[in-house]
Amino acid sequence: MVSYKVRPPDSRKRWAPLVLPATLVLSAAISVQAGAGIANRMFGEVPPAAVTALRLWASALLLLMIAGRSTVRAVAGLIRTRAWRDLVTPVSFGLALGLMNFAIYQAFARIPMGIAVTIEFLGPLTVAVAGARRLPGLAWAALAGGGVLLLTQGSGGHLNLAGAAFALMSAAGWAGYIVTSRASGQRLPGNAGLVIAMCVAAVGVTGPGLAAGGSAMFRPGVLLTGAAIGLLSSVVPYGLEFQALRRVPARVFGVWMSLQPAVAALIGLLLLSQRLSAAEWAGICCVAVASAGAARDNEKS
Repeated sequence: MVSYKVRPPDSRKRWAPLVLPATLVLSAAISVQAGAGIANRMFGEVPPAAVTALRLWASALLLLMIAGRSTVRAVAGLIRTRAWRDLVTPVSFGLALGLMNFAIYQAFARIPMGIAVTIEFLGPLTVAVAGARRLPGLAWAALAGGGVLLLTQGSGGHLNLAGAAFALMSAAGWAGYIVTSRASGQRLPGNAGLVIAMCVAAVGVTGPGLAAGGSAMFRPGVLLTGAAIGLLSSVVPYGLEFQALRRVPARVFGVWMSLQPAVAALIGLLLLSQRLSAAEWAGICCVAVASAGAARDNEKS
């Protein structure tokens, strides 16, 4: 009698479809936080508000080059049909985007990147908890609250309050960004909503940027660095994340996005020598786990 051995399923084949999207999400996170690190290093030359304006204008111009014609057609269609509500949505999206970017750069100037991005993550966490089942949502919120408490204790109880407040403002902007970007995607074709929003955000921060930076903003080296920040922090990650979302469910994508605070902390360490205590690392992990759990429960509910 001949016996045959049954081979167990090859785990490599099972996980292979996830390798590419996971790489895309991780690359997007590194790109975003590397852009933030470069921006942070510019604060010695020009103030954060000026760097924000440079980043958003660079992003807006790059997106206009990519999707300008289709955006003009979409806006012309809205004006022709007088669909003013559909036009208000991307404008609201742009205001949220501008607030998020302006506030997080102000936070970066005052507290370490890892801590700022961790507090900022309370925005998408709040949106996810609001859409999840009640009891699990409360548990994730409590875990995140414990993480933030660890961040304050890890700083010896002397976390810069202005920096934390700006990070919370950015969190509010990120929450609004999630809600309005989804609505813009439903009301406008292609990338038109994002292009309009980026232009609105750029216009919104122009005044504060010029007031803070003045003529120093227009030095060739500063302009070139601002363009690089816009490319790294907006255009490249948006494209990578879009490709990843085509390959995995939104639940998986949300869990992977929870790596952002840890990536920010590592970039802050490598580019800016921002060392964190064990308690601060523990706080970052708590918020990341809470964000991942809330994203998963939100998709299931």
